[in-house]
Amino acid sequence: MTSQNVLAGKKRDMSYFTRLWENIRQNKLVYLMWVPVFVYYAIFHYAPMAGIVIAFKDYKPFKGMLGSNWVGFRWFVDFLTGPYAWRTIRNTLLINVLQVTLCFWNPILLALLLNEVKNKVFKRTIQTISYMPHFVSLVVMCGLIQTFSRSTGLFSAIGALFGAEPQNYLSIMDAYRPIYIISHSWKVMGWGSIIYLATLSSVDPNLYEAAACEGAGRFRQMWHITLPSLVPVIVIQLIMRLGRMMSEGAEKTILLYNPAIYEVSDIISSFVYRRGLMELNYSYGAAVDLFNVVVNVTILTTANWASRTFIKESLW
Repeated sequence: MTSQNVLAGKKRDMSYFTRLWENIRQNKLVYLMWVPVFVYYAIFHYAPMAGIVIAFKDYKPFKGMLGSNWVGFRWFVDFLTGPYAWRTIRNTLLINVLQVTLCFWNPILLALLLNEVKNKVFKRTIQTISYMPHFVSLVVMCGLIQTFSRSTGLFSAIGALFGAEPQNYLSIMDAYRPIYIISHSWKVMGWGSIIYLATLSSVDPNLYEAAACEGAGRFRQMWHITLPSLVPVIVIQLIMRLGRMMSEGAEKTILLYNPAIYEVSDIISSFVYRRGLMELNYSYGAAVDLFNVVVNVTILTTANWASRTFIKESLW
C-alpha cells in the first residue's frame, strides 16, 4: 500500500512538471518577458541578502565578510541600549503613523470626488494637474521646500502677512513634521488616486441605475456602491503601506533634516545612513537596518493576519 502511494505521488509530480513544461512551450514569449524581472530581483534584491552576515560580525573591508570576526548580537545590543534608539524609533513610527492617518486617505477621497465629475474635460484637467507633482524629482521638491523655508522664502513672506517674524522653518522642530506631511500629501495624492479610479471604472453602471430607481441619491450611491467596490483595493494598499512603516521616507529625511532638528526628524533609515555610510561603521548600520526589516515584516504579517481575520481580505 505504501509503495503504491509513492508511485502515485511520483506520477502526480511527473504530471505537474509535464503540464508546466507544456505551459512554458505554449507561452514561451510570456515567460521570456518574465526573465528580465527574475534576473533583476535575483541580482539586486536576493543576492545582496548574503551581506546580512556582517550585522553579526566586526566587518573590516580588507578582511572581507568571511574573514571578519564574529561578534554575535553586539551591534543590536549597542543600538537598543544606546541613546538614539528611542529617538529614532519614535520619530520613524510617528512620521509614518501621521502619513497613514493624514495622507493615505487623500487619494481615495480625490478618486471619489473625480468619479462624481461628469464633465470629462474638467475631470481630465484636474487629473493632469494632480498627477504632475509625482513627476517632480524628490531632490527638486526638497530643494524647493528648503528655498521656501528660508527666512527670506515663501513661508516667511506668508507668515509676515499675519505678523510673524521671518525665520528658517526647517530649523524649527515644531514646523518640520507639518512641512514633511503636507509636502508628502501634495506629491503622492494625485498619482495614488489612479489605482482607485481604475477600480471604479470597472464597477457595473447598472448598479447605479438600479440604486437611482430605488431613490438613492449621489451620496447614498457612493456610500453603498462606490466605497464597497474600493474596499478590497484599499485593504491591500493599506497592508502594503503598513509593511513599510519603518522604512518609508529615508531619502526625503536625509535631504531635509539638519542637526538642529535631529530630535524630531532623525529616523532609523537616516541614522543608518550616518552611522553605516558616513562613519563607515558598516556592521552597526547593517544590524540596525536588519532590526528595521524584522520590525517591518512583523507589522506586515500582523496587519495581513488582522485583515484576513476581520475583513476577509488579505495579501496571502
